[in-house]
Amino acid sequence: MDDDGLFTIGALARRTGLTVKTIRFYSDTGIVPSTDRSPAGYRLYDINALARLDLVRTLRDLGLELAVIRQVLDREISVPEVAAAHADALEVQIRTLRLRRAVLRAVAKRGSTPREMNLMHKLAKLSDEERRRLVSDFIDDAFGGLEANPEFVAMMRSAMPDLPDDPEPEQVDAWVELAELTQDPDFRAAVRRMAEYQASERAQGDTTGLHHDLTEAVRDRVGHALASGIAPDAAEAVPIVNDLTARYARTFNRTDDEDLRDWLLTRLEIANDPRAERYWHLLAVINAWPAPPSLAPVFAWLTEALRAGTSSRPTTV
Repeated sequence: MDDDGLFTIGALARRTGLTVKTIRFYSDTGIVPSTDRSPAGYRLYDINALARLDLVRTLRDLGLELAVIRQVLDREISVPEVAAAHADALEVQIRTLRLRRAVLRAVAKRGSTPREMNLMHKLAKLSDEERRRLVSDFIDDAFGGLEANPEFVAMMRSAMPDLPDDPEPEQVDAWVELAELTQDPDFRAAVRRMAEYQASERAQGDTTGLHHDLTEAVRDRVGHALASGIAPDAAEAVPIVNDLTARYARTFNRTDDEDLRDWLLTRLEIANDPRAERYWHLLAVINAWPAPPSLAPVFAWLTEALRAGTSSRPTTV
């Protein structure tokens, strides 16, 4: 500092920790102009220039562009306004970085090929709205134009994938698998067949909606059979299957149906595609919901028992 309280560019560099080159650049561009010149023509800066330079360094450290910094210094916009806007921008960047980190960890875990990694990255960076649209399109394609089970369709529409801002690799993995599953033509066709069957049932008077009590009965009876090691074609399976067939008959008002066994077998084969259960499992992983218990072994057992002819038409229902 000279006798007039002015700093040379070298003194300013020592006070701020910035290089002479950087300060000269800020001076040349008018962001921190020099206050005066020495008799020898060297730039001199006052205490206000020092404060201005400190602010510039702070704003640069926070990642602001020079054009925005110039607006702050010229008082075209306030520091709080800049801080709020920059915080919002950083939030987006942080979310993007977290998503990239989760994708990379998922790729490392599953040993993905470059093509799979590219697909994972594209699907993972979709917005919430784009993810919901992808699943909604699948539901529209499967149930559109049909008078299927409205309670079930409403449940599907309310259960959308909600990938968190900082997802775990397992959640990214599950979202990618769910997206691929909803775009699988064979799975779409299978769900469409299920919807058409439901619509046909409704046309014949079945408006019972979801059947939680019936599902629990199947889970309990067949679960016990599985735990006891009873094979679907064993004699011990007959009373179990007969009881459950009777429950289905009462639920769907088919007590006088001569083809009850064939009807039930067809219903189970159409309605219990293992991929449908996988769909709900993946949603639970993505949304961090409790994992739903698997019913696939239960319904597979009942289906095999019906195929094996272990059921007989109940005499009373």
